[in-house]
Amino acid sequence: MSVVEAESDVGDVPMVDVRHPFRRSAARAVGFDPLRMRREYRRLFHGIYISREVEPTPLVLARAVLVSVRGVAWASHATAARVLRLPIPVLPGEHVTVVDRNHRRGRPDITCHSAPSGMVTKVEDVTVSAPSQVFLELATMISLVDLVVVGDHMVRKGMISLGSLVAACQAASGPGADLAREAVSYVREGVDSPMETRTRMLIVLAGLPEPEVNALVGNETELRRYDLSYRASRTIVEYDGRAHIEREEQWESDLVRREKIDDDEWRIIVVIAKGIYKTPGDTLERIHRVLRKRGEPGVLAVLSDRWKAHFPGYE
Repeated sequence: MSVVEAESDVGDVPMVDVRHPFRRSAARAVGFDPLRMRREYRRLFHGIYISREVEPTPLVLARAVLVSVRGVAWASHATAARVLRLPIPVLPGEHVTVVDRNHRRGRPDITCHSAPSGMVTKVEDVTVSAPSQVFLELATMISLVDLVVVGDHMVRKGMISLGSLVAACQAASGPGADLAREAVSYVREGVDSPMETRTRMLIVLAGLPEPEVNALVGNETELRRYDLSYRASRTIVEYDGRAHIEREEQWESDLVRREKIDDDEWRIIVVIAKGIYKTPGDTLERIHRVLRKRGEPGVLAVLSDRWKAHFPGYE
C-alpha cells in the first residue's frame, strides 16, 4: 500500500473518545477540567492523553504519535517495528513520518521525520511503515546483526518475501541504504529464531563457511532438521535456549535425538546465550577447531577479526 493511498487519521474531532489518544487542547475545547484530566487520564506524550484504563501498548502509542501531527502521516521506524512485533533491541522514543515538511513538529518524546512517499500498511486502524519500509528505516538506527535478525524474522513470518526485500533495498537511496543492502545479503529463508541468526552471523563474520539453515538430514524412514549444519563434515551447530531444558519432555526428546546424531557420526556443537553475548570468541574457537578437524572445505587456518566489531562481548 502506497502512502499516497493512505488517509490521515489525525486532527481534532468534536467529541473526545478517552479510550483513544486525544489532545489536551481538544479535551479543553469540549469542557474537560484540566485538573481532573491530569488526575484521571494517562499522559502518553506532552499534551496527549488517554484513559488510565487503557494500557499503553505499541499500537496505542502508534495512535498517539499520529495524533501529535497533522496531515498525511504514518507511524514509522522503531514505533512501526514494535507494532509489527519485530525483534528489535530496546530503542528509546517514538517515531512518526509526515509527507508535508511543514507538518513536522519538534517534541522531546517523538521524533518527526518527513518523506514525500513511502510504503505503508494498516494494523487495525493505524497506518504504519510496511515491512520493506521499516527495514530501511531501521537501517538508520540499529546494527548490521540486529538488522539481519529483523530481516530473517520478516521472511520467516511471511511478512515479505526475500526477493521483495532484496528488491526494495536495491532500489533504496539515502541514509541507511548501504547498510540495508549489506544486511539483506545475509537474510535467509526458514530461520527459526533471532539467536539462530546471531549464531550464523558470528560464524560468517569470522570468515567461516556459511552453514546451511534448517537442513533436513536423514533417510526415507526418518528426517531430522538441524538449525545450522555442514553436510560435508557432518557438523551441526545449534543454539540451545533455557526453555529447552525447563521442560522434562523436551529434555528427554533432545537426549534421544542427540544419540541418533551420534549414531549417524555427526558432531553437534551446542551454543548457549553466554556463548553469543559474553564469550563469542570461545564459541568461534570451538566451531573453528571442530570444522578443521572434520575436514570441512573452505575453512581458513586463521579466523577474520571482522566479527569483533559486531560481538563486543569478546573483550
